[in-house]
Amino acid sequence: MTDRPITPRDLIAKKRKGERFAAITAYDYTSAQIVDRAGIPVILVGDTLGMVVLGHEKTLSVSLDAMIHHTAAVTRGAQKALVIGDMPFMTYQVNPEDALRNAGRLMQETGCSAVKLEGGKEMAPTVAKLVNAGIPVCGHIGYCPQSTNATGGPRVQGKSIDAAKAMIEDALALEEAGAFAIVLELVPRSLAAMITERVSIPTIGIGSGVDCDAEIQVFHDLFGLYSDFVPKHTRRYLNLAEQLQDAAARYVDDVAERQFPGPLQSSDLKPDVKRDLNRELATDAASAAGAQRMSAVFPKLVNGGTD
Repeated sequence: MTDRPITPRDLIAKKRKGERFAAITAYDYTSAQIVDRAGIPVILVGDTLGMVVLGHEKTLSVSLDAMIHHTAAVTRGAQKALVIGDMPFMTYQVNPEDALRNAGRLMQETGCSAVKLEGGKEMAPTVAKLVNAGIPVCGHIGYCPQSTNATGGPRVQGKSIDAAKAMIEDALALEEAGAFAIVLELVPRSLAAMITERVSIPTIGIGSGVDCDAEIQVFHDLFGLYSDFVPKHTRRYLNLAEQLQDAAARYVDDVAERQFPGPLQSSDLKPDVKRDLNRELATDAASAAGAQRMSAVFPKLVNGGTD
């Protein structure tokens, strides 16, 4: 990995050299730091944060403000990786002018290096508009989560001859429009290989086989943090949710049994300060006790009152 920040040109160069690379979807500063230091060259801040981070059923609820909030955090955490901000639902579909305005805001307010949007040849004019304005664009075809209501949920796309040919045309149209990479989600492996062979820009697969130029997975899926379900296309490298739950239970026990915090997790007064403070407090307590006794025996005198 280069010592300078990764650029879209670097990814295209990797494809030309036959260097397959990993990408990951992450949503916060700490996660970005971890994967950036591991040498992952591409971090996508996906609108899947609506499900993984915010607990929504679908990605459609994610706002541009939410994407800006999370993308800015990831950008602060990534020193070298190329950070791509996902364009959320209905921020680019209406017309290219809206797309340009919203993409510009996403980049300007977060410092990310590129944006991603879903759709094939119908989105080519929008991609061209953004690219001509200096905004690098990553395309996304196959299963498009923002169209889940129309497609009936996550399912493999392009299984018929006509659908496969249409997807190849989509990829070529996005390349022609100036996209620097294309995500292929839930595409049959053979079709993904055909697309990868026909375009000069990297294909980034997810659930689309090993013949894509790159692979992208969600941080929470790879490391077992998201436990609602395990996508077929992922591999669990850790089961952090179980480990964290066990650790949290140990924490509960240690606090209840006064095993935490211990001497290493706390500080105390110096012995002489503690000794003098105890003496002063004892003197104050004795004086207070004496005053209380005087008040009980001579209430009028102590309180300054009269019958």
